[in-house]
Amino acid sequence: MTFIRELAEYEKLSMEVISDEKLLSDSLFSDQKTSEAIIAEYDNIKVGFALFFHTFSTFLGKPGLYLEDLYVRPDMRGKGCGKALFKKVAQLAVERNCGRLEWSVLNWNKPAIDFYKANGAKPMDEWTVYRLSNKKLSSFSKKNEKN
Repeated sequence: MTFIRELAEYEKLSMEVISDEKLLSDSLFSDQKTSEAIIAEYDNIKVGFALFFHTFSTFLGKPGLYLEDLYVRPDMRGKGCGKALFKKVAQLAVERNCGRLEWSVLNWNKPAIDFYKANGAKPMDEWTVYRLSNKKLSSFSKKNEKN
């Protein structure tokens, strides 16, 4: 959770973090886990993480991995930790016969965009991400057919 809070602060999204240790633990370690995480260490100190989950492509007929978050503490950037995390997630995607690895990047996050492009990633500029969350998701799910 410390890394998640640090990432949210970096992305100027701290006010959106409602997760806590229990919710995160349930998502990662319960019998019905919904995500996985890899922790990066440098000189036996935890310095970052990658959190990801499975998706599915109907066009490819294969699963994929979605990289929800990749974060390395600012003082540890440039030491290869981010690349090692990214590479490990890519290796897992290949091992699991996934057809793709996808993620989102904030448009203003030039260091992240440069990092991903340097590692062969291409932006999906023709796609726009949409989201229903929290109250709007709940409200929509309860609408009857007449609304």
